[in-house]
Amino acid sequence: MQRLEVLAREAAALAAGLPAQTGAETEVARQMQICNACRYCEGFCAVFPAMTRRLEFGKADIHYLANLCHNCGACLYACQYAPPHEFAVNVPQAMAVVRGQTYADYAWPPALGALYKRNGLTVALATAGALALFLVLLLSMRGSLFHAPLAGNFYAVFPHNTLVLMFGAVFLFAIAALGLGVRNFWRAAGTRADANGAAAEAAKSALTLEYLDGGHGKGCNETSDAFTLSRRRFHHLTFYGFMLCFAATCVATLYHYVLGLQAPYALTSLPVLLGTVGGIGLLIGPAGLFWLNLRRNPAQGDVQQRPMDRGFIALLFFTSLTGLALLAWRDSGAMALLLAVHLGFVMALFLTLPYGKFAHGVYRGAALLKYAIEKRLPNRLALGSD
Repeated sequence: MQRLEVLAREAAALAAGLPAQTGAETEVARQMQICNACRYCEGFCAVFPAMTRRLEFGKADIHYLANLCHNCGACLYACQYAPPHEFAVNVPQAMAVVRGQTYADYAWPPALGALYKRNGLTVALATAGALALFLVLLLSMRGSLFHAPLAGNFYAVFPHNTLVLMFGAVFLFAIAALGLGVRNFWRAAGTRADANGAAAEAAKSALTLEYLDGGHGKGCNETSDAFTLSRRRFHHLTFYGFMLCFAATCVATLYHYVLGLQAPYALTSLPVLLGTVGGIGLLIGPAGLFWLNLRRNPAQGDVQQRPMDRGFIALLFFTSLTGLALLAWRDSGAMALLLAVHLGFVMALFLTLPYGKFAHGVYRGAALLKYAIEKRLPNRLALGSD
């Protein structure tokens, strides 16, 4: 029966236009066969209980497990078969390679999936282009980068409707591209309908980063056998900082369209307070993640994806830094220049959202939901503790 299910998922993957199993996917399948015989890491994270429900690993299964992996490194440091053992089991690295591949495989539109493979260059070009666009617009509308103080009125520089049209269109495209990509992933995985309580469990696992605790609550391994919760904490600062900034934008939209309150808002207003706290989180979190990325054991991930990782971290950091600088000097004659630079970074972030590191949160969320659903179904193999 399990063989038939694997074949059915493989057929669905081929029907979705995915290529035959790659060398990286074959390597994950090989390592999962070894791990399935060992089971030492079964309590570390969600990957290993999910693994025990399978005897064979088709393309869709491998994509699912790769996105379920949080790359915490605990299993690598605990594994008796890790290099230099002849079995050469390195689950975090093998999963990372396939995980990056899945973003390109399921991307929408498919032709843009190649952007994942050149994401460092994509981020650089998007940032430079967006910055140039807003600086040119600024010069064409005002004729100068500096001006008399405008009391923080951003819309005296760029009209409100112009900004809404530009950013609204790009943001909606990014959401649509990510949504259609994860829909393709979900269909290929052959996931059944939601089971009772599965969505809540998946949301909790995602929001708390449950699987960055190493399976014992002490954290993951970064550069040595020592456990640390640093990566989990910096991720939390980054994610919740981003969400607070997004909440600030939503509240400001409510103020503008529902309450008729026009920007600029006072420093003690809700949009400014939310944005300030979120911006601070988006400075500390990405700075910490960049520091960990520089120090991390190269055996724990795919070094080819480091430009993508660091490009996304840099965009988040500089979007926050320029936003806080704009807030601090919004009453000065440099406000228009600061606004143009900030909007350039925001536009670059939006342009690269569907084809960069941001996608890992969306696909991982889908994998966590599949895992939560799968746990509620009978395990016909009954070989593991799940």
